[in-house]
Amino acid sequence: MMIQTKKWLVLGVSMTLVAGLLAGCGGKSTPNASEGTETASNANQPHKGKKLTVYLGNLPLGNTLKTMIPEFEKETGMKVEFQSFAEDQLSQKLSIQLTTQASVPDVFMLRPPQEAKLFAKNGWVYPLDELARQDADYDFGDFSESATQANVVDDKLIGIPVLLDQTVVYYRKDLLEKAGIAVPKTLDELEEAIKTLHDPKKEVYGFVARGQRSALVTMVAPFLFSEGADFMQGDKATVNTPEAIKGFGRYANWLKNYGPPGVLNMAFPQAWGIFAQGKAAFFIEFSSSYTNGTDKEKSVVADDIGYAVFPTGAAGSKPVSASTWALSINANAADKDAAWQFIKWATSKKMVGTLQKEGNPGVRDSVWNDPESTSAFPAELVEVTLENSKIGIGHDRPQVISVGEAREIIGDIVVKAMLGEDIQAAADKANKDFQALIDKEKLK
Repeated sequence: MMIQTKKWLVLGVSMTLVAGLLAGCGGKSTPNASEGTETASNANQPHKGKKLTVYLGNLPLGNTLKTMIPEFEKETGMKVEFQSFAEDQLSQKLSIQLTTQASVPDVFMLRPPQEAKLFAKNGWVYPLDELARQDADYDFGDFSESATQANVVDDKLIGIPVLLDQTVVYYRKDLLEKAGIAVPKTLDELEEAIKTLHDPKKEVYGFVARGQRSALVTMVAPFLFSEGADFMQGDKATVNTPEAIKGFGRYANWLKNYGPPGVLNMAFPQAWGIFAQGKAAFFIEFSSSYTNGTDKEKSVVADDIGYAVFPTGAAGSKPVSASTWALSINANAADKDAAWQFIKWATSKKMVGTLQKEGNPGVRDSVWNDPESTSAFPAELVEVTLENSKIGIGHDRPQVISVGEAREIIGDIVVKAMLGEDIQAAADKANKDFQALIDKEKLK
């Protein structure tokens, strides 16, 4: 066998030498096998050798994505340099880079509900309409329609959504079963169930949710929507309408009368802590953080959590179904097509399905209808997600440039109501201040 192998090696070397001599002769030569392979490789890897810089948010989705980069590099021949930042650090870093019209990063994550208008107004993002919508293989129509809305500014698509966030009612199945209470379908039914299960002497509170002024705005949003209200209509502030007052008031009363001590200081981590410790019967929060309840190292009620669609109000059930993170291309990136290849890969059906198996809720409808891609999620939560995708609203906060300032203004309505102040007066003041903010932005 060894002798035969050596013969083949000698023959192979000889043939290579002959081919080399022939190639060295004058005149045109036919490409040899290796040249043909190289040509094919170039066709499949038009950006081979290029380098991309990508800024990611420091969240599970970004961390999972990083581990899969070698696959992208092998597929395209490009190199990717990642930098990860906490949310606020990422915003600050991007503001500095993009204000100076730097070409780096090529691709970055942004929070569409919070930053889309600002980034679009400043010309920091490259429109993706042509790239995304005209590629039949990419199938942009597969993306959740509501979750895509926050990524469209002035009719231009400025980001591809990568993470789905929806309003979910988390509840204690064991408490409801013991009390003989059916899962509430309306807000009135939910209020009665909260009252019934509220038992502070046993350290079980009827309801918990975000109580911090700014943080609560995204959770009170479906209360407004389901009563027929919104934060604004066109360029008019509408946070003091009767419908809005009803939504704000219900949320504030539930927290005030049936919430745990200190709820005014709670953002989502603290509120999740209360629910995961078994100290609340109902909890309203986004779906993407569900593992805080199912992780048995963090939660004592992991086996007792139920999931429900937001109950109906006077205008129906209108939960939030939005994309809280997206991938965008820097308007000054040197090679937009190379940058798009990364986004296209990261948001392909295959990758969204793969990321979702790791617990990152995707924005493509097809992955939610694929049992394999939903295997990491509780079956009830999958059902709620599918329903929310049909009826959900694509924003969870006012759609202005100065979102942070607007949230402070609007959140103050709930805070004042919880403190016992007149909610109508608080809403009238907030509406006046919010309108001034809107008018100021129109002059910029």
